[in-house]
Amino acid sequence: MDMQSLLARIKAILNFPLLPLGGAKITLWTLIYFLALLLLLFYLTAKARKLLVERVLIRTKLDVGAQQAVGSITRYVFLLVGLLIILQTVGINLTTLNVIAGAVGIGVGFGLQNIASNFISGLIILFERPIKVGDRIVVGDVEGDVIEIGARSTTVVTNNQIAIIVPNSMFISEPVVNWKYNDPRVRFEIPVGVSYSSDVRLVERLLLEVARENADVLKEPPPDVCFREFGESSLNFVLRVWNQNHVHRKLVLYSALNFAIHDKFKEHGVEIPFPQRDLHIRGGALLTKNVPPSA
Repeated sequence: MDMQSLLARIKAILNFPLLPLGGAKITLWTLIYFLALLLLLFYLTAKARKLLVERVLIRTKLDVGAQQAVGSITRYVFLLVGLLIILQTVGINLTTLNVIAGAVGIGVGFGLQNIASNFISGLIILFERPIKVGDRIVVGDVEGDVIEIGARSTTVVTNNQIAIIVPNSMFISEPVVNWKYNDPRVRFEIPVGVSYSSDVRLVERLLLEVARENADVLKEPPPDVCFREFGESSLNFVLRVWNQNHVHRKLVLYSALNFAIHDKFKEHGVEIPFPQRDLHIRGGALLTKNVPPSA
């Protein structure tokens, strides 16, 4: 078989109609051409989004979350427009897309509900921005920093540097705690219990001293102390402080303040009690019985 015959056979195979779609005929060459253009479209839109965020939007006054949202929405628009152009390029009339839409509708009804739900939730997140890149969030059992919001899922990195992929629908259907939604400052509450014999005014003064001596505690708003309740074994106070540096590592600030409170109370003789119970016997007799040891 000569080269010309081989090329003619390959051309015949590539142009063999696989599926009629309206007035167009889908061939193997059409599928290869379509997939190649589609991959190129995804690559170019990803590059364009990166350039837009890192070269253009970074020079604006938009925060990081807004930059990422604008970049993602712009990419989706380019993907939609590019997909329509590709369909026209490969010879598929857009009026025939009703068939595809019907097939997609059936697919969604039978097993793609989660994918469609996550995609729509991703668009809602990008437009409404209940969370954004850089936020510290808690959803379900996941707590961490949002580093990427995609079309289907959001990537959250924990303090242990573990990336958790969270479906976007969770941020719409479940309660979400956003530590940095509108203000980077966060108030922390440190519970403290002291014995009933303690001077409550001294306790208040010492707790405020601990807060003022910690460099990570903000001066404004100022720290304060609340006398919460008379507990079963202790007088319970709450030291409330504001911070914006340890939102990602709350335990570090809690630990530093608890160490300082312990040392300060020990220095001034303030007792931190443990649970106690008083047993009162009003009357009666307590009988004892000797039991011989077993053989």
